[in-house]
Amino acid sequence: MKNVLIVEDDLEIVRLLQIHLKDLGCDVINETNGIAGLSRALKKNPDLIILDVMLPEMDGIEICQKLRANNITTPVMMLTSRSEEIDKVLGLEVGADDYLTKPFSVREFIARVKAIFRRQKLDNLEQTLHNNKILQFETLLIDIEMRKVLLKGEKVELSPKEFELLVLLSSNPGKSYDRSKLLNMIWGYDFRGYEHTVNSHINRLRSKIEPDMGKPRYILTTWGVGYKFNEELVKA
Repeated sequence: MKNVLIVEDDLEIVRLLQIHLKDLGCDVINETNGIAGLSRALKKNPDLIILDVMLPEMDGIEICQKLRANNITTPVMMLTSRSEEIDKVLGLEVGADDYLTKPFSVREFIARVKAIFRRQKLDNLEQTLHNNKILQFETLLIDIEMRKVLLKGEKVELSPKEFELLVLLSSNPGKSYDRSKLLNMIWGYDFRGYEHTVNSHINRLRSKIEPDMGKPRYILTTWGVGYKFNEELVKA
């Protein structure tokens, strides 16, 4: 049974989501303000967090930032009544996995939730298939099964999307991926127009693993295309 936390102050929406999540076999808990929602998320470690952007006491953007800062990797679906592009982009850039703009159809909501759970299942399957698979490039070690990254023997804390980007690129050294392709493969949806979200995640990833941000060693920019992992680091 999947545990889902809803942080939403509109009780009508909460009741609607509860009904359909329970139909999917989920155990649902909810909070109506941001501070209580953050506290519950940190304590309960749910399988999915559905997070409204506009909340009393603490907004959804700040909650998502704090979750990722605390290395909480739980998928986050953000709900917003706003339609401005900046809100959608900001939600993705602070670590949300998906978003829905109110009003939304129940059918679309269910499809998005199922897609998130399906990606979780695939991630677990990939970990099994990659049993004990470890990638090492100079002083950078990537343990795929344990979802652990070490640099010069020190653990590097990555967000889920940063880790997935690193694994995808490092598993295919020399292969260039454009930003649209990375959005589709890592986020699971076609977010055309939000390719700069990839740039933000790549920059944060580089800041954590690159010895010199001005001259990247691991993740290289393929000008006019996107990004690739440095194939010269692969041992002959």
